[in-house]
Amino acid sequence: MPLQFDIRAVIKSKAPNAHVPGFLIRYLERITHIRQMNAFLRAHTNERDYDFIRLVLDEELGCSASIDGKENIPSDDRPVIFVSNHPLGGLDGMIIAQMIHETRADNPKNTSADKRTLKVIVNDLLMFMEPIAGLWAPVSKVGYLSKEQVIEQQRMWESGADVLTFPAGACSRLQRIEGKWKIEDMEWQKNFIQRAREYKRDIIPIRFEGHNSRFFYALAYIRKLLHIKLNIEMLYLVDEMYSAHGKHFKVHVLPPISYTVFDNSKTPGQWAQYVKSIVYATDNTPR
Repeated sequence: MPLQFDIRAVIKSKAPNAHVPGFLIRYLERITHIRQMNAFLRAHTNERDYDFIRLVLDEELGCSASIDGKENIPSDDRPVIFVSNHPLGGLDGMIIAQMIHETRADNPKNTSADKRTLKVIVNDLLMFMEPIAGLWAPVSKVGYLSKEQVIEQQRMWESGADVLTFPAGACSRLQRIEGKWKIEDMEWQKNFIQRAREYKRDIIPIRFEGHNSRFFYALAYIRKLLHIKLNIEMLYLVDEMYSAHGKHFKVHVLPPISYTVFDNSKTPGQWAQYVKSIVYATDNTPR
């Protein structure tokens, strides 16, 4: 049987005892483009990992990206931590992962590029994307790891794999910052600073230029005003991805920051916000 996405299976895995009406299932299938995605899967049954991502970007979405600062991606075999803002909530992760993979693999100075692994820390819902599940390091939610995930991530760090993480833990939201409305990440979590110290890894900051629809930000803002904890807008991220069809994105790779910078003059949380401030310092993303 060919691979396919199944909304009912996803809901059952996350909420085994929940009863979801048929009309709601049909609505979720529509906004998540289930038929379209399953048709794509049937057409590319044997593709995996970066080959699959390339097909998604080129054929399914027709997206492209230009990279500024590619020279800031290390040319040697040292494992590093890539940290990025998260404006799109999925598509940006695929584009950045593909960019890092291709740059590392194409660099003649990187003698083990063909063996190098990049792990992307993501929400565990993305594990249902089986063709690229091997690239992910899943977490259940921001700041929480199950026992199995703790063990898996420990192995990841000890393996010497490059790691790509989005410290906000969720995609950017519309916020009022210093008297202005901006689309920006929420507070960055400190985990990547702690891992940089522990495993002596330099950090490569990345800024991805892009944004979702006005509807997405309005829904998120209204949900927050109504004090609804359930992240309703996340259901629309696949629809946002398909709405990006044909778009061109810009990715900025900023100069590396040595792990030795993160001393005890600041807390890990303060250092995390410091790195975030560097990413947004020259942000030209449309508001």
